[in-house]
Amino acid sequence: MTHSILAQAADSINYTPFYILAAGVAFVLFTIIKLRLHPFLGLTLGAILVGLLTPVLPELTLANGFWEDKEGQSRFLKSINWSMSGFGTLVGKIGFVIAMAAIIGMCMLESGAADKIVRRLMAALGEKRASWAMLLSGFILSIPVFFDTVFFLLIPLARALALRTGKNYTLYVCAICAGGAITHTLVPPTPGPLIIAENIGRPAGEAIIAGLLAALVPVLVAMWYCRRLNTSVNVPLRDTRGAPLKDLEAIVQKKDDELPSFGLSLLPVVLPVVLISIVTFIGLFKKMGLTVQADLMTGLTFIGDKNLAMLLGAVIAMYTLARQRGWSLGKMGESMGTPLETAGVIILITGAGGAFGSMIKHTDIAGTIKAIGVSEGNVAVMLFMAWLLTAVIRAAQGSATVAMITGSGIMAGIVASGDVGCHPIYFCLVIGFGAFPLSWMNDSGFWVVQRMSGFTEKETLRTWTKLLTLIGVVGLVQTIIVATILPLKITQPEAKPAEAAALVVQQK
Repeated sequence: MTHSILAQAADSINYTPFYILAAGVAFVLFTIIKLRLHPFLGLTLGAILVGLLTPVLPELTLANGFWEDKEGQSRFLKSINWSMSGFGTLVGKIGFVIAMAAIIGMCMLESGAADKIVRRLMAALGEKRASWAMLLSGFILSIPVFFDTVFFLLIPLARALALRTGKNYTLYVCAICAGGAITHTLVPPTPGPLIIAENIGRPAGEAIIAGLLAALVPVLVAMWYCRRLNTSVNVPLRDTRGAPLKDLEAIVQKKDDELPSFGLSLLPVVLPVVLISIVTFIGLFKKMGLTVQADLMTGLTFIGDKNLAMLLGAVIAMYTLARQRGWSLGKMGESMGTPLETAGVIILITGAGGAFGSMIKHTDIAGTIKAIGVSEGNVAVMLFMAWLLTAVIRAAQGSATVAMITGSGIMAGIVASGDVGCHPIYFCLVIGFGAFPLSWMNDSGFWVVQRMSGFTEKETLRTWTKLLTLIGVVGLVQTIIVATILPLKITQPEAKPAEAAALVVQQK
């Protein structure tokens, strides 16, 4: 009897979204790797293909912020239009920030500011601990700031350091990736983990403590693996667009007194981080019940806007470069062409990844995964299901943040429905770790790392993708072990509605 009911339930599940997902991923990989199409074209065409294969696409109406559906509009045109809406949505959120970060990175490199910071780090820590300096920098900066921005800001330091030491470029790049990615997906007030905590019903302070503690073992494992990758995938320092090695070498050979002051060199990095963090932590304080004066809140919100903060950082970086080189305003304007061209390519690729991800969401793959997930009353099974669900969504649409929002939204109802055998904070952690695995061509982080580091696509898959997947698996195993030994069960988790996730997965 039970077997018959389960068989009927399995037969009622629509697996079409999985088939569409497989077709879309295979098509993107084929066009980029085999046909050697530009990633922007491969991802865009893949998004359109997914739209054509999706049985039902929402109407394009003013109600959802776009335009009225035209009478007789073809399915092909509707697929293109929805793909472009996904493209524009993502670019609108991060395009300006990427452009400003590219300017900051170029100016820090050309002015000698990056090398100045590296020299101070080396003097304080020594060459043997330089990789830890890279990892810890990424770890700290990615708590309030998106990973893409942190990598933009730190990669010039890694390149300058590799040129000075003549080795370990792969190690330095991977260390930045590991440190930045871990806190980006585990520690509030970064948006992803903060929304996880909200959806699962846990206080933000609790999530911060749990995230930092859960990060300790993955950090150690990540550094060990970074050193292995440095040996097995030893990538040489190459020219990247806007940062030829000959220019970098000329900067590194300068005397210390020819470089900007340490404070001025650090300011373009520190100022945006501090300003953005102020707003983020004010929001956290309000969630903790603390009050903030209205006028002060208004002023801090203004200067802490990520776009304004990055613009201020870019202005300071440009001033530093102009001062060091003795450039006029016109000369500075001409020099901005190269970093903006570099940023433009990354923005296009990122937007195309957003288009592909948005079309995958229209297949209702999250609904299918939810229909499959059945509680077995086992802690390990439940935690693994939450991790796997998030990992599948992550691999499908690229964005770790969207995966965390969607995964936590689906799991919120399951966690709130009864005793899951452990404290809900463990679900916050496994969902975060589920956002690590299988970062590939539809992930903006993949292309930021690949383009700015000078790695090939294959080298990025062998380093970035493998490193993040290892962190995700280690985190899952660690969380399951701790939850089994120390479940810390509570009877009623403080579950909250998952409005944010509903927006991600809703079918109109």
